[in-house]
Amino acid sequence: MRTDSLPSDPDALKAIIRAQASELAAKGSVIEQLKAELAVLKRIRFGTSSEKLARIIDQLELALGECEADEAAAEEERAMPAIARAKADRPARQPLPPHLPREAVVHAPPATCPDCGGVDVLKRGEDVTEVLEYVPASFRVIRRVRPRVVCRSCDRAMQAPPPRLPIERGKPGPGLVAHVLAAKYCDHLPLYRQAEIYAREGVDLSRSTMADWVGRAAALMEPLTEALAAHVFSGDRLHGDDTPVPVLAPGNGKTRQGRLWVYVRDGRPAGDAQTPPAACYRFTPDRKGIHPQRHLEPFRGVLHADGYAGFKDIYKASGTDEPRVLEHFALSPGHSRRLGSRLGLRLA
Repeated sequence: MRTDSLPSDPDALKAIIRAQASELAAKGSVIEQLKAELAVLKRIRFGTSSEKLARIIDQLELALGECEADEAAAEEERAMPAIARAKADRPARQPLPPHLPREAVVHAPPATCPDCGGVDVLKRGEDVTEVLEYVPASFRVIRRVRPRVVCRSCDRAMQAPPPRLPIERGKPGPGLVAHVLAAKYCDHLPLYRQAEIYAREGVDLSRSTMADWVGRAAALMEPLTEALAAHVFSGDRLHGDDTPVPVLAPGNGKTRQGRLWVYVRDGRPAGDAQTPPAACYRFTPDRKGIHPQRHLEPFRGVLHADGYAGFKDIYKASGTDEPRVLEHFALSPGHSRRLGSRLGLRLA
């Protein structure tokens, strides 16, 4: 409401203030209710997850974000005079990253003087303002042309060999395959969402097609992952643990629980700053002790792990030989409870 259109009657002004206060209170109660419902659903989601529950949570988070944005906009409008007064006291902003490329856009002044119409102007400096902009990623088609030539002396035909591609007889280039993999595994962006994003760019890439790329890329990177695993297990000190992961169980519409094992080589806490740290991941459909035993077959040294019983056979000596893996307990709160249970202790 514009200030020049406000009524002059005090009672009418009080009524407007009461109505606005009531509206703000209602918005606040809606926000608190959404926060409470969202907290309850997140606690439920921490247990058994479902796609329907995930959609409800996403909708509530969207509604909560809109309410909070509206409330922030209203507060900014109310605080505009205070913001104007505080501008002089604001600290200097951090400069934009120097490594980013700069593109100059010149806003030319008028060619003629607006007062006298003169065209003889003299430059006296310039003002430069930098803004951080985002240029969306774009698709492009790379045409690889291989001309054929013929020797005039012997009529031999010559042509450069075709370039190797990550997907034989496929359309994607290495940059596109790497982008799909990074979006899926680093940014947690499922393939069907990537397909929707690319469709907005006018590029039709089905989920099944990209799934085929992912599978073929996994086979291509297998030598790299094995080399990384060899580096991890060649050290004399490892950190090992596992975590449950939900795995799709086709046919029954549910998920089953798999295990993701991680083995970390990091000698920096022990004074080894030269060897690069690395991590190796292994997936298993269950938590049987045979899995870490198979993973750690090439390892010789000290293993930092919790009190999981599946590790106990790794620490056993064979015959008169010394055990190839020495046990070193990892004493996080959860690990301490499991270790105490293993040793017959009751820990608070």
